[in-house]
Amino acid sequence: MAELRYRAGNIKNPQVHKVGLIALGSHLENHGPALPIDTDAKIGAHIAFQASLISGAKFLGIIFPAYELDTIDHGVHVSLDVLKENVISTLNSAKKFLDIEKVVIVNAHGGNIPLVAELWDIEDKTGLSITFNNKVISSEGPHGGSGELSMAKVLGIVNEDEVVNQANVNEYEEVGLHGFTQARKDDPNIEEGARDVEENGVYVDEDYGNRLFSLAINSVLFDIEKLLDF
Repeated sequence: MAELRYRAGNIKNPQVHKVGLIALGSHLENHGPALPIDTDAKIGAHIAFQASLISGAKFLGIIFPAYELDTIDHGVHVSLDVLKENVISTLNSAKKFLDIEKVVIVNAHGGNIPLVAELWDIEDKTGLSITFNNKVISSEGPHGGSGELSMAKVLGIVNEDEVVNQANVNEYEEVGLHGFTQARKDDPNIEEGARDVEENGVYVDEDYGNRLFSLAINSVLFDIEKLLDF
């Protein structure tokens, strides 16, 4: 077997090869007329990939399924158990073939947040140290709103001809999660986002999108640094 040159290339710390980055988003959910149904997947993958380029950590790709609350029906999702088992299977495969010991999960879909409560079991069944990074979700604002539109502009996936229709929440109930009454009652943050879109509309600002990406990527880089410290 060849002796791998772990210090080759632009690598500050060869131990970073033990760290994997995997994106977690959603491939099949409505985001209004200006954004594609796999917006979350593309945003999450971009953040994870850019962080891997900067740090040298291994880019592991993206988890295919996604979870969503029963009170939010705007796409095709799976149960939390199915998502967890898929994450475990994928990470075990990465561990076997890529010799990783630690992972940052880069989440770009709010519906996946309940997976955090299952991390202890995922770590136990993979033998990996796992960090769940949710920075872009906590920063981007309402579903299908200005934050996602602006990041989509950076990625080149927004249909700007449809931005004028994006805030028509009576037709596109998923924008701001406007149409999901029970979810709004259950979560003050969802209610706040829905009201923001209803009252202020949406906009596209490429500089804003770049700032959101920078914030999220730097947060992942910080998580990598913390994993390298132990």
